Amino acid sequence: MYSIQDRIPVSIVIANYNYAHFLKRSIDSALEQSYGDAEVIVVDDASTDATADVVASYGSRIKTCLREVNGGHAAAFNTGFAASRGKIVLFLDADDYLYPNAVSEVVDAWEENTAQVQFRLHIVDEDMHVRDVFPPEELPFDSGDVTPQLLRKGRYQTTVTSGLAFRRSVLDKVMPVPEQEFRQGADGYLATVAPLYGEVTSIDDCLGAYRIHGANHSVFAKKLGQRARWRIQHDFRRLEALSDQATEIGLDVPGDAGLHDPVHLEERLASLCIDRERHPVSSDSRLSLAAAGAVASLEMNASARRRAMLAAWFLSVGVLPRRMAKAVLSWKLVASSRPRLLLRLSKTIRHAMG
Repeated sequence: MYSIQDRIPVSIVIANYNYAHFLKRSIDSALEQSYGDAEVIVVDDASTDATADVVASYGSRIKTCLREVNGGHAAAFNTGFAASRGKIVLFLDADDYLYPNAVSEVVDAWEENTAQVQFRLHIVDEDMHVRDVFPPEELPFDSGDVTPQLLRKGRYQTTVTSGLAFRRSVLDKVMPVPEQEFRQGADGYLATVAPLYGEVTSIDDCLGAYRIHGANHSVFAKKLGQRARWRIQHDFRRLEALSDQATEIGLDVPGDAGLHDPVHLEERLASLCIDRERHPVSSDSRLSLAAAGAVASLEMNASARRRAMLAAWFLSVGVLPRRMAKAVLSWKLVASSRPRLLLRLSKTIRHAMG
């Protein structure tokens, strides 16, 4: 474990595209870290809003990388990493922000064999009001050597961009992030391949805020089928990248890894139920996906109640008439679609399953 006094150089790379409205809060949060040796790099991915004025107002307090052509999430990550010097690198989305103790806590938790540190985030709205925690507190982080889980199902319990920090020497092995494949979701690539080269250290405290708003890529409330298809394809790209990296170090990812992952199976079911014509896997059936999802749910790192409830949900979506299955899907995936009684019930069940 590093001591804060060791002053390991840290880089905070802020990736921005047309988020001038949120960017100042993000930059300020990076500059206000209690840790003394943290550089702040802002990558602007060819924004067309007032971003240039925002970054110019900080002068030499930040390092600015202005991309001339919009390249997406991965391109911004690659540009920022190339400009950084830190032995530990955090990537922060421009609509999110860190709490002042975030870097200090990350450095203090760092172990000799750590490849990646992950921590929880408060979910906040556009006005920074806390709405929830991500990942939910009742879902335990997976820690230590997560390679066996990655090889078996292509996923472990992790978080999003702004809750991740990486060892530079590990990033040197896995970057640049493939820019065409991960134009969105570059954090998914890094969190998938980085743990092949070390352990995951988890912090259960919330060290920052993950902002949910109508403009960000996380919101598809009215487009469930579109969201599901995007996530399925993103998973396929992650699994391909994982297989390539694993092969380089003499490991093998089975071809059916996704069929052991309840998160992936949930999206497959959603896509198939909501928009069968555009579903990307022609051989899928609701019953086979539901059965695989039920089995995978029972193997999760979660309470017995939560595992049983999720398994039951999969089976219900698999066997109910399609119209009812669609309703059950939307109730789970979009909270705003739930009847008021179900909302209260789901909160009760969630706390009971914690």
